[in-house]
Amino acid sequence: MDYNQTNKAENRMNNTENRINSLFRYSLTCYKEIMLENFFNEFFSWIMLFVILLNISQRKIPHSDSKRKASLLIAVDFLVVYVLVILCATFSLPSWTEWGCLALGIAIPAIFHKTFWPFRVHCRKCGKRLDFNSMIGGDDNLCKDCYYEKYPEEKKAEEEKNMTPQEKLERSFQNADKVDDIDWDRWEPTETCVLTYVTDGDKVLMIEKKRGLGQGYINAPGGHIEIEETKIEAAIRETKEETGLDVGDLEERAVLRFQFKDGLRMLGYVFFTTQYSGTMIEECEETKPFWTDIKTLDYSAMWEDDRLWLPLALEGKKVDGYFIFDDLAMIDSKVVESEEIENEYGREE
Repeated sequence: MDYNQTNKAENRMNNTENRINSLFRYSLTCYKEIMLENFFNEFFSWIMLFVILLNISQRKIPHSDSKRKASLLIAVDFLVVYVLVILCATFSLPSWTEWGCLALGIAIPAIFHKTFWPFRVHCRKCGKRLDFNSMIGGDDNLCKDCYYEKYPEEKKAEEEKNMTPQEKLERSFQNADKVDDIDWDRWEPTETCVLTYVTDGDKVLMIEKKRGLGQGYINAPGGHIEIEETKIEAAIRETKEETGLDVGDLEERAVLRFQFKDGLRMLGYVFFTTQYSGTMIEECEETKPFWTDIKTLDYSAMWEDDRLWLPLALEGKKVDGYFIFDDLAMIDSKVVESEEIENEYGREE
C-alpha cells in the first residue's frame, strides 16, 4: 500500500515537472519568435516607411547632411539584422545566433554612436528644448534663436519669405544703397517734417539741436507736422517754439526725401522767409537759436546733405532732394533743380 502511494506521488511529481519543462520550452520558443522573427516580420515595413519619411523631412531642413546620413545608416543596420535573423530562422540555426545578430546590430551603432546618433533633445548652445524639426534636422543641434544667430542670412530670408508685398517693398527701400535703386513713385514717408530758414540780409537764423535726431548738429528751426496741421502751420509753429519768433510769407523751395537704413523714411518740406517779428529766446529744451553769416555757414557741423542742396535754395532755386543715410552717414544722394516743387505728400496749406 505504501509502495503504490509512493509510486503515484512520484508519477505526479514527474508529470508536473514535465509539464513545467514543456511550458518553459514553449514560452522560450514563443519569446524567441515574438521578440525576433515575428517582431521583424510585423514591424519591418513600418520602420522602413518611417525612416523614408524621416529622410524626406530632413531634406527640407538646411544643414542636415549628418542627420540624413545617420537615418540611412540606422535603416541599413536594421535591414542587415532583419536579413540575418530571417536567414537564421530559414536554416533552423540555434536561437542564440539570432540573438547574436541582434547584439551585433546594436553594438555597431553603439561603437560609432557619433555617426549613427547625432540627434539631441536640447540646444547645444543654450540648453533650450528643441522643436521636432530641430531634433531631426540641423546638424548644429541649435534652437531657432541660436540657429538664426549663427546663420543671420537665413533669418533674413525666412523673414522675407513671410512678408506681405508691402513689407517686401519697404524692405527693398531699406536695403537700397543707391538712390536710383528706390522706386520713389511708390515710396511713402513714415515721418513728415518741416524746416524754416529765416534770412535777414546776409544772415540766416539757425539752431543747435540739443536732443533727438541730429543732436549736436546745426540746422534750421523745424519739426514734425502734427495731425490735421498743414505744413505751413507746422513751419510757423515750430519756428515759434524753437526761436520765439513769429514768421510769415513762407516760400517753399525744397522737398527732401530721406531713406534711412533702420527703416525710417522722412519727408521734409523746406521754407524760406525774410519776414519775422518778436524777440528771439536764448534757448529751449530742444534747441539754441543763433544768427550766422550765410557765407560762413559751417557745413561740417550740419547734416551731410545740406551742403548739396542748401546753397541752391539760398540762391532762390527750387530743389528736389533724394538721400540714403545709415544713421548719420550719407550713403548716396541726388539733388535736382526744378521749376515746381512736387507736393504729392501731406496736406497743402
